[in-house]
Parts: sequence; C-alpha cells; structure tokens
Amino acid sequence: MKFPPLIIVIGCALALSGCGGRQNLSVAEANKTRTLLVGNLAEPNDLDPHIADSHQTFQIIMALFEGLAQYDPVTCEPRPAVATGWKVSDDGLTWTFSLRPDARWSNGDPVTAHDFVFAYRRMLSPGLAAEYAYMLYALKNGEAFNTGKITAPGQIGARADGDHTLVLALEYPVPYLPAMVCHSAWYPVHPPTIGKFGPIDQRGTLWTRPGNMVGNGYFTLAEWTPHQRIRCVKSATYWDREKVLLNEVVFFPIENEDAEERAFRTGQLHVTATLPISKIAVYKNDPRGVYNPSPMFATYFYRFNVNAPPLNDVRVRRALAMAIDRERLVQFVARGDQIPAANLTPPGIPGFAPSARLGTDIGQAQKLLAEAGFPGGAGFPRLEILFNTNQGHRQIAEAISEMWRRNLGIDIGLYNQEGKVWSETMRRLDYQISRTGWVGDYLDPSTFLDIMASDSGNNQTGWTNAEYDRLLALARSEQSQAKRLEYYQRCEEILADEAPLTPVYFYVRNNLRLPGVKGWTGNPLDLHPLKGVYIEP
Repeated sequence: MKFPPLIIVIGCALALSGCGGRQNLSVAEANKTRTLLVGNLAEPNDLDPHIADSHQTFQIIMALFEGLAQYDPVTCEPRPAVATGWKVSDDGLTWTFSLRPDARWSNGDPVTAHDFVFAYRRMLSPGLAAEYAYMLYALKNGEAFNTGKITAPGQIGARADGDHTLVLALEYPVPYLPAMVCHSAWYPVHPPTIGKFGPIDQRGTLWTRPGNMVGNGYFTLAEWTPHQRIRCVKSATYWDREKVLLNEVVFFPIENEDAEERAFRTGQLHVTATLPISKIAVYKNDPRGVYNPSPMFATYFYRFNVNAPPLNDVRVRRALAMAIDRERLVQFVARGDQIPAANLTPPGIPGFAPSARLGTDIGQAQKLLAEAGFPGGAGFPRLEILFNTNQGHRQIAEAISEMWRRNLGIDIGLYNQEGKVWSETMRRLDYQISRTGWVGDYLDPSTFLDIMASDSGNNQTGWTNAEYDRLLALARSEQSQAKRLEYYQRCEEILADEAPLTPVYFYVRNNLRLPGVKGWTGNPLDLHPLKGVYIEP
C-alpha cells in the first residue's frame, strides 16, 4: 500500500487552531469526551474504499467501513468481521463466507452478500480505473472483466446465495485470501448511495462527503474539511458497537512533520504519523515513553520512469541504484534504525530471503554509466527527483542527489508536490525519478511483487516484462509454497537486473504516542483498527 504521504495551507491545516467550523480540542479536553486526535500525514485522495491510493487514506477508511475480515491489531492476521467465518473447497478454488445477520449500514439497512457482489463488480469496472483492481484478479474472470475481454459482470466469480452467504469462485488457489479481504479493495459499498450520486464507475462523486456517505464501520463521517481535519463519530448501527470504546476520532492530514511534532508537543495530538529526523534522539530519551519505533513490512524506494531518456537505458538505472550508499544514508540521514534495502520485498516472510541484490557498488556504477555514453557524468542531462512534501523526504533526496553528484558526476535536481498532486503525477508518469514507499497489504511476497506487474495500476514506472508477468502468474496458481517462493525469487532477480526501481531501506515506523492511548500497538503493516482502542487519561 502506497505511502504518500502545501505548505501554503500551513496557517490553517498545520496550526490545528481551527480555521473555521468546529474548533479542535486539546488532548486534555478530548480525553474527557473519549476523542482520539491522530496525525495522519496526508490529505486523502478520496474516502472511497475502491480508489484509496495510500496507506494514510486507508487508515481513515478502515474506521468508516468494514470488510469480510479485519486485521488483528497485534499480528495483522485476519479476524472475522462482517463474515462470521469462512470455508474453502478441497481444490482451493471456492470460498464460502457466512455473513452476520446483524451487520448494518449507517442508515440502518442490512449489509448483505449482494452488497459485496455489487462492490466487486464496481471495483473491477474498467471505467473506475482502480489502482488496486488487480487484487481482485483472483476472482474468476476478474482480470478479463477489468481489461474488457468480457463485458458481463455476472461472469465475475462472486455470487450471493441469499442475503448472508457470499461465494467466491477463484481463477487459482489463494490460501491467503482471508488476509487479502481485509484490504479496502474488498470492502462493500452501499449500492443505493453509489447510484444516487452517479454511475457505478465514476470516480470522485459526492457520495463520500459528510451527510452523503453511508458506511458500515465503527464510525460515521461527521466532518471533512480539506487539509484540516476529518472527524468521525461512533456509529449507532455498527453490529459490535459495545466494543467501540471511543466516541470520536479526528484525523489531521499534517504533511509537515515539524508542525505535527509541534502539535504533539503542545498537547494537540495523541498520536503522530511520523517524527522529524532531528527529533528522534530527543524523544528516544523522553521519560514518558512516547517514542514508539516499530519494524514494518514496508520498503522505501525510488521509481524510475523508464520512458524518460536516459532512464530508458537499464545501464543508467542500475548505475543510479548502485551509486547510493544505503548504509551511510540510514546511519547519518534517516537515523531511525531503518535497514538498508537491496531488494523490494522486506524481511519477515518465513522461508523467503531474496538472494537478488541491487546494492551499493560505486565502481560498477561508474562503469555502467560510462558504457551508457556518460563517462564521469559527461553529457548527462539534468534530471529531477520528485518527492511528496515532507522534510524527511527532502533530506533523503538531497543526500541521494549528492551521492550521485559525488560518485557519478551528474547533477540531479529536486522538486516537491503536495501528496495528492504527487500521487496523480506518478499515475500520469509525468516525472523522471520519484520517491515512494510501499507497505504490505498482507504478509506474503505477492503484496510487493504484484505491484510491478505490467497491468498493475501501482506500477507507475512504464516498465513491462513478459517473463516477470509469467512468473507472477505461475506463482498465483502454484499450491506448493516452496515453489511459489522460487518463482518470487526469480521475480526479485528480474527487478535487480532491470532496475525499474531502486530500493533504499526497509521502514521502521518512528512516531509518537501518548501512553494513555491503549489498544494501539505497533504491528508489521502499521495498520490500527480502532475497535478496542481507548484513552486512559
């Protein structure tokens, strides 16, 4: 899941003093009303679960909607949610989910299997152009429908056997399907609400606005003031309402990490999304124990637009990748105990340790650049690194640009965009080099390696490789885990050879959390279901 994240709005959005509408509470006041104040890094692209494009947007959507299963807050293993349970056929191709009859939409309508069928047809509609549509390619005819090879939505492998039984027919066995359906790509939506505000496949309609949205999660949307706050209140219709211990949660999309830290320090946030590099040492020694580093199943990397010369030359891409001193970058720039990365998939999957490496080798980088026609950097055109507005991203980009200047003799500029614009720029391939991050959606190599498939909406590099796609297809249909991991090893080798991206480091989430926030724990996916979270003043 993508990490996005204008300082133009700093006076309102970052001061947290309430530039209109409902005034923001201090932590002390919020504690009295059981209101959680959360820094969330970036303005959501939308609150539509089917077009959410970032980890931070998903954190909000996870409060407003609920899928068949939900992530365990500690282990990230799937736990029953709208589904009370599931079973799979002996051949692994048919999954049957039993839905709880007391699940309700926020307007009181029952949540039914028909709503899930509608949602999956919508998610796979070619016109919606959902970046995560490929996650539903496991459904029979899912890919064929999404790519226009068939046009009858009834042929997609999802059907309702009555209101409370959902049957999913798959193209190939997916033993980790319960983990996949925790993702918002598999969430239901309320069909009458979608229809009220436009066609099923239209993006950006007003159905996701306060007063219009009908969800089925722990909370309902009460306020969305762009670049200021998203306020959610406890749902009166949620089936397990007694387990929801907060009355409200307010998300603040603060892209400036110094402003977010200042808001925490002055008592305006319970939890931050991140922590400025310059403050890590300070909070490591804070006696309150507010610093909460947590290893993540996530990778920080740079994308290359392979259509933009000279990045269309694999020698140039590999030279850039090999000229980054990741050890030095982590130790002296990032400074958050991150792990230098030389491949895409992070550690943490039993039996899978990629042998392919795209690591630091300055001599080989210089040789490759010379072979590409730019000895010592002579004649190399000026390129630019795009990053979403964030001081930490800027510092890393500056350090990498300097490494490229010193090690290769080339001049790479920098420019930043607000997270929502940055995301759209990458979708259009209107960049040369761009930083990004990816958090796994479930604990399997596929959640990383699938994003580089030729037809993935999250590829965003222009790179295609038929052999890579073939290996992914073999891995999807392979029931032997050992054999699957062999295919994924070869995928990592192709990425290292072709270098459409360069890994930089594996994440450690460095953020701040007041000790009175209970039930919120660090976990590999850095996802925090809010049922069970409470405030102990």
